Amino acid sequence: MNDTPGWTSPGSAPSDGQDGPGIPRPTTPADANGSAPQWSKDQPPAGRWTPPTAPTPPPAPGRNWGPPPPNAHWGRPPAAKPGVIPLRPLGMGEILDGSAKTLRTYWRTVLSFSVTVAVISQIANILAQRYLVPVTPAPSPDATPAEQLDYSIQSAQDSLVGLAPALLVTLVASLVSTALLTVVISRAVVGRPVSLGEAWREARPRLLQLFGLTFLLVALSVGIVTVGLLPGFLIGGAPGAALTMLGGLAAMVATVWLIIRFSLASPALMLERQGVTKSLKRSAKLVQGSWWRIFGITLLTQLLIFVFAMIVSIPFLIVGIAVDGEGLSGLLTGSTTAFGWPFLIVTGIGGVLSSAVTYPISGGVTVLLYVDQRIRREALDLDLARAAGLPGYGPTPGDETVGG
Repeated sequence: MNDTPGWTSPGSAPSDGQDGPGIPRPTTPADANGSAPQWSKDQPPAGRWTPPTAPTPPPAPGRNWGPPPPNAHWGRPPAAKPGVIPLRPLGMGEILDGSAKTLRTYWRTVLSFSVTVAVISQIANILAQRYLVPVTPAPSPDATPAEQLDYSIQSAQDSLVGLAPALLVTLVASLVSTALLTVVISRAVVGRPVSLGEAWREARPRLLQLFGLTFLLVALSVGIVTVGLLPGFLIGGAPGAALTMLGGLAAMVATVWLIIRFSLASPALMLERQGVTKSLKRSAKLVQGSWWRIFGITLLTQLLIFVFAMIVSIPFLIVGIAVDGEGLSGLLTGSTTAFGWPFLIVTGIGGVLSSAVTYPISGGVTVLLYVDQRIRREALDLDLARAAGLPGYGPTPGDETVGG
């Protein structure tokens, strides 16, 4: 007789008169040994099987840990955030948010120089439009399409020549703003406040090299465009026009590639205290392998800035037309040759308001892209954590900025 118990399924058979899942009663008269099965008439109700749960691992010796708190996230702990960004590789939204947060947190310092730069740029632009832009004689009503095209080209050239001094003033003012903003963001990343005087004292020794770097990039871009357009201009005619279009497209692509490749040279020069040539090489190294990502973030930033500038400027443009309708209509009909003072002043105010916000956002994205690339490639987040004085990262270094 075999009394060894066999395997039984979880749950039990249903009792008499009850329905439910379980093991049905056997209908065979006897088991393999000839004995009748001993089933009781009163059976417990059918059991409901549930999947077994994994056992809780025992705590480590010497530690009395309780259960984890609700909604606990196991795995890698969240990154430290002593300043405007978390100290880890950044996403596009975090870069934009960090730039905007720098403006909100350090608005006194940032707006003090961004508003100054915007006012200087708008005054130079207004004076150039009023006094320096030459008047191009309008073509006759019977002018051919070729003559109309020549007039448009000549008018654009005259405008560029007249606005060149204003563009130069704007460029110099923007470079000063970029230098100061780079210093402010380098402190904001580790949560250190900085005044305008401190930012100026730190940025001033690097301004001359920053000017040289910027003019070198402008000269390279102009040279590329000239090389792309010159063959078509020399050939002339229909073949020359086609070649000019192809050369212009190729020059535009090459210029964009060059701008993105060297887009991180400015923060590298300011924060790592390197020369112009080494900063260009440093930028090329940091951008390598991430060109499309940096291009996408830069393009999206410029689109957002353009939309914001339009939202701010359009109401001032409408007001300017309303207060100086006669001057604008005279400009359109040819009876006057320049915008009226009311129109220029009102639209200039709108330009100051939009530029005071867009300058810091645009420059901040560039600096944070530089920081992000160094975090991804060189583990700069560890140095930043030490600079912020976070526990567990070693002694705090003397340099409180991103560079080093």
